[in-house]
Amino acid sequence: MKNIFLVTLLALTTSVASAQKKPNTVDAYYPLLRNTFIEANAYKTVAFVESRWRVPGNSGFNQSIFEVEKTLQQAGYKKEVNGEADGPLTYRIETRPMKRLTWEPVNAVLTIEGEQEPLLKFATNRNMLAMYSGNTPAGGITAEVVFVDRANIKSIDSTQVKGKIVFGEGNIGQFYQAAVKNGALGAMTYNLPAYTQPEKNINSIQFGGISNQDSLSQKFGILLSYAAKERLKAALQKGTVKVHVEVASKIYQSKELTVVANARGTTLPDERFVFSAHVQEPGANDNATGVGTLAEMARVTAQLINQKKFEPKRTITFLWGDEIISTGRYINEDTVRAKGIKWGLSLDMVGEDVSKTGGTFLIEKMPDPSAIWTRGQDKHTEWGGSVLQESDMFPHYFNDLVLNRCRQQGKENGWVVKSNPFEGGSDHTPFLQAKIPGLLMWHFTDMFYHTDADRLNMVSAQEMKNVGVSALATAYALTAANESTTINLIDELQKNATDRLQTEYELGLQAIKNGSPADAERHKIDVWAKWYTDAIAKMTDINTAGATASISTRIASAQKTVSELNLKINAGLK
Repeated sequence: MKNIFLVTLLALTTSVASAQKKPNTVDAYYPLLRNTFIEANAYKTVAFVESRWRVPGNSGFNQSIFEVEKTLQQAGYKKEVNGEADGPLTYRIETRPMKRLTWEPVNAVLTIEGEQEPLLKFATNRNMLAMYSGNTPAGGITAEVVFVDRANIKSIDSTQVKGKIVFGEGNIGQFYQAAVKNGALGAMTYNLPAYTQPEKNINSIQFGGISNQDSLSQKFGILLSYAAKERLKAALQKGTVKVHVEVASKIYQSKELTVVANARGTTLPDERFVFSAHVQEPGANDNATGVGTLAEMARVTAQLINQKKFEPKRTITFLWGDEIISTGRYINEDTVRAKGIKWGLSLDMVGEDVSKTGGTFLIEKMPDPSAIWTRGQDKHTEWGGSVLQESDMFPHYFNDLVLNRCRQQGKENGWVVKSNPFEGGSDHTPFLQAKIPGLLMWHFTDMFYHTDADRLNMVSAQEMKNVGVSALATAYALTAANESTTINLIDELQKNATDRLQTEYELGLQAIKNGSPADAERHKIDVWAKWYTDAIAKMTDINTAGATASISTRIASAQKTVSELNLKINAGLK
């Protein structure tokens, strides 16, 4: 029975593949983009941004914003005077007062009394200071270290820690709060997840933060590497240990900056494709690569428009700011503008050298059935995701369209492209919360994620080019689509749908063999089939001239193919 159904599936796949041999209008974008995207430009921006410790409002964040502005100006974007309609290429810097103070590290040194070699120093461990760590007095302080087990945080006795420094293994914020409340001078913790391979990367430290009090009472918080933690524990086993701590940081009032640039659509300017990349966080991959890649994408777009090699009918928006906050605000603060946002794509950790980091390039999909039944090649990352319900699904063509654009780039040079079920946690989530199709381009797992080993030498310029070319090919296809482009994309999605049903059929057979009820497996395929037929139905909004009779006919045909295949597959699941 299995072989009969596989023959049926292969026949359907072959018929769609034949349909796709027609000239695809999207194909022409790739040589154009590959020749125009200069990866050295993106890499140069990354080098500038990653050298700065970035928190919204601090000098490193603001300098990075102004570096993006310089790129936009040189590319031909003009600063808005009256609004986005000022010209075909415009930008603005939005300035807002911050409700909280900003922070930036200056210097820090931690030394065990009696030892010459510091336990940690900011020059080589730039994540050693917890965000919003306060200062020590000039010349630093020397005090005894007291180890507190994480199970005893809530029962810390002030007589045990007053005038001392608390050391533990766990969240720095929790230890700091309990320690200073009971009179401690500060807190030090070790807290690295297994995927960072701390016993291998012994000097890595993941950044973390403590609560911000007033500038007079703020104490220090220090994060330890595996090597520093082991040295400190070894010293404590020999008896009483004192450490000398010197901390210099700045906590001050500032303003939050966001850059918004627009390549204005010529016929449908109020409809738009929005790219976002967050500036904050101190790493190179996270997220200087997102900033640098998007800056080069904006430059490329300006060049092609000025050379009359590309004309967006819809607006392409490029946004740089505070993760989730800036994107969410862009969507929510202007309800009229929000109605025109048709797609959102987040660039977060997009430039990893995968040969060094252990990461993989991924597209994080909008909620689809793989987030309910995660099996086969669908796998969650170490970030992890909750099991979703069928009511949580977001059927849309955007998942496959972006994946296809990345895979098309990979055919040129062997770039490995994978996907993961929805997990959340970056700039794609505000789009989804507003019921706007939104995806994340990223890399994971990365053994240097959020650590101070996430530096420029872990960045691949070619990886950024692969992402930038694929992302722009997606945006160009959707903002300048005609009837031919739309029909090609419908054919492409039909092929994705039949491939997925074939995969689920094979997985279902194996699951039944392993004891799963046949009805349960048929239901999964029914859900996938419905997801794709609903996704195909939404392709009426692609053509910039609107849905045509040919498009409607092709959509109906694709849906019929998926539905008929669903019935045939389910008949074979016994």
